[in-house]
Amino acid sequence: MPVSAAYRPEPRFAAFNAGPLGPEFGDPVRPAAFPQSIARCRNQRAAASVGLENLSDAEWLAHFAVFEPLPGNQPNPLAMRYHGHQFRSYNPDLGDGRGFLFAQLYDGKGRLLDLATKGSGQTPWSRTADGRLTLKGGVREVLAAAMLEALGVPTSKAFSLVETGEDLIRHDEPSPTRSAVLTRLSWSHIRFGSFQRHAFHEAPERITALIDHAVEAYYPELLALESGARAAGFLSAVVGRTARLCARWMAAGFVHGVLNTDNMNVTGESFDYGPYRFLPHNDPGFTAAYFDHSGLYAFGRQPEACFWNLQRLASALSLVCPADDLIEALNGYGALYRDALAEAVVLRLGLARAEPEAEIALAEAAFRTLGEGGAALGWEPFFFDWFCGDETRALQGSRAQLYAGEGALAFRDLLRGFRPNQPERLADPYFAKPDPETLLYDEIEGLWAPIADGDDWSQFHAKLERTEAARVAYGLQGDLAPGA
Repeated sequence: MPVSAAYRPEPRFAAFNAGPLGPEFGDPVRPAAFPQSIARCRNQRAAASVGLENLSDAEWLAHFAVFEPLPGNQPNPLAMRYHGHQFRSYNPDLGDGRGFLFAQLYDGKGRLLDLATKGSGQTPWSRTADGRLTLKGGVREVLAAAMLEALGVPTSKAFSLVETGEDLIRHDEPSPTRSAVLTRLSWSHIRFGSFQRHAFHEAPERITALIDHAVEAYYPELLALESGARAAGFLSAVVGRTARLCARWMAAGFVHGVLNTDNMNVTGESFDYGPYRFLPHNDPGFTAAYFDHSGLYAFGRQPEACFWNLQRLASALSLVCPADDLIEALNGYGALYRDALAEAVVLRLGLARAEPEAEIALAEAAFRTLGEGGAALGWEPFFFDWFCGDETRALQGSRAQLYAGEGALAFRDLLRGFRPNQPERLADPYFAKPDPETLLYDEIEGLWAPIADGDDWSQFHAKLERTEAARVAYGLQGDLAPGA
């Protein structure tokens, strides 16, 4: 198999799962046998980051449709076990019901990454579901991951999308509908709910083992701490990463839609995109999921939802750590989130870092300006117009009249106190366009229609090319290196 020198397999979770505690963390499973394997998206940049860019088309399908093991990697896929709060109701019947951990390997930053699936067949945790993924769901996840990466959000990468040739019945969309299997590259699939499961079963030794595994794999700077202090240090690190992730969502105008404890992981990286939306304009009450009737996970409530989930993680860790130490870690969330949001807005505006108070004031002014602009001022166009703080460019564009209000004038005044960061980025052809790349609901529907009606993928691939151009032009960094 033609892997490159960058390929460094490290199936650590499989070895952990086979350790002295036995198979309490994941179940070996078989992939589904699909009638077809049609490659629809292959992320060559992500593949190159882990040494898999040289696979032939046939080898790609063998590994990411049939799921033949990668060399030196896990011999069997593992469906991971977890519980979780779903819309704040505890569910002990969860687990990987249509996916599995396929392989683990290092990237060039020294991060241990997972290749995991969605739509790969039934597992012991499927309950009555078919274990499959709709092709439209796969398309939506590919688009979400690409756009979030372009906007500087720590996110999984959509590594592979393969159409699988089955007709699926779904009650919330036209059926039968086409099927797919997605493989994502992510920095850990250990979820908050992974710890909740062992707390539910009153198994502190398993919680300790899972903390030790996560620390060794993702937070090695905590290895020198004793067990109780390690648990508190682990929670503190996860609090910081979660605050940063939520701040990046907010600066990107992203609404996750289903912020349950089984949808948040311990490395602070966004993954598993179901009913997400990007904001058309500033609207704190905007929801992504049609079934979120109370607005629990509305845009403006995401910081609160993340903190509530962190409290549930702390509750699980209380079986192995003094409560006061966990409370201290949780109490840091508010300030960490405030500072991370200010940083995220500054970076999205293409500015150099400044004093914290100045960054916070600018972020507040940016949100006031977005609110003042109402439905006429799109979320992404605002950041596009003011990138690198170029007032001339913003005031010569089609939205200039939206920047004359009281809030906008205050924003412009504060902006003059910042320096642009790498202003040469404005020379990119992307910024010569009148409007930025966006990913609103109607756009996604428009991209899906030619696929559904005529198997025409040209607009989908063109969108990915334009999103990649935006990523290069913005030059934002979402990925976290170990220890960050």
